[in-house]
Amino acid sequence: MKKVILLLIISLLLTSCAVTRKIKNDDIQLKYLDEYVLAPNIEVDNTVVGGLSGIDYTNGKYYLVSDQSSNPRIYRAKIAIANNRFQDISIEQLIKIKKTGKFTEDFMDLEALSFDKKREEFLVASEGKIDNGKDPGIYRLSTTGEVISSFSIPDYFKAKGAQKPRNNGVFEGLSESFDQQGYWVATESPLEKDSSKPKIFPSRSHIRITKFDKNTGNPINQFVYKLDGIAKLPINYFAVNGLTEIIEYAEDKFLILERSYSAGYGSHGNTVKIFEVDASNASNTLEMDRLKGEEYDTAEKKLVFNFKSVKDKLTREIIDNIEGMCFGPKLENGEQSLILVSDNNFNSFAEQINQFILMEINFKGMDTVTN
Repeated sequence: MKKVILLLIISLLLTSCAVTRKIKNDDIQLKYLDEYVLAPNIEVDNTVVGGLSGIDYTNGKYYLVSDQSSNPRIYRAKIAIANNRFQDISIEQLIKIKKTGKFTEDFMDLEALSFDKKREEFLVASEGKIDNGKDPGIYRLSTTGEVISSFSIPDYFKAKGAQKPRNNGVFEGLSESFDQQGYWVATESPLEKDSSKPKIFPSRSHIRITKFDKNTGNPINQFVYKLDGIAKLPINYFAVNGLTEIIEYAEDKFLILERSYSAGYGSHGNTVKIFEVDASNASNTLEMDRLKGEEYDTAEKKLVFNFKSVKDKLTREIIDNIEGMCFGPKLENGEQSLILVSDNNFNSFAEQINQFILMEINFKGMDTVTN
């Protein structure tokens, strides 16, 4: 008992300045509405539904991407919502990714997707496999899963580049831009020579969020975002925090999802937060090969929701590995819905679930992109 109390005291002291705690909802207010958990081991066309790392909603349809690199795929889902609650969620169609031609050897660990309703095609982001020399990538896909083309990524994101991205920490978040002319793509972790990974104590931990032109596939802008520190003192010597999703809802204004995980807590090791982010005064760091030693202005962030506040409303109080986030349909009261989904890692670490969360978001009079 004394050891546990000592660990809690140390954790509180170390994280007091490393993590954001105060909710600031002057501009954006988020309200938890409901949770839905898919039954375990659901199969669609001989694939187990899991690893759900990204979600998008457009024209009344939902799309989910699975991060199983041995079988990269997208699911089309039906999500019924009424009376501020999930009525049912079902997986209706499997779309297998078809790697042909020059993309045959690409390693697709897909972490995010967006559906372009004007072009009727998907855009997906892959982390690659840095330890095996496989580059991350951003790919255009047909509605049937064929790879059409890929975007041009700066050398500092490449596996064999001098920057050396961190394995399992590259492209994780993806959002169509507010002007609908491009896409924002965010790394989960800092590049090795940019800054350190998040710590239990205050650290720099700067990641890059890059805008790509939709027509050319070339990078055109970039800003830096500072991650929070580790939320809980790890018991089993492993902890991580990173960005898992991003939405640009107004010009240079974003919702950003951060997920911190600390080992040793079983199914309760995750801390998940949503931030309101303003990048209007942030520097364009696109041409900086290395951030360390450079001067630049980062984006401003405010905490607008911490899922810890609603854990007693969730299945077995589990805040799972939430990685996907999108705007859903308008609710019956006229407010915008926000839908989140968790990556259950195919239950490889602890008791994990395919968890969907429904929220109401109020932008308090701002002109935003909504569905």
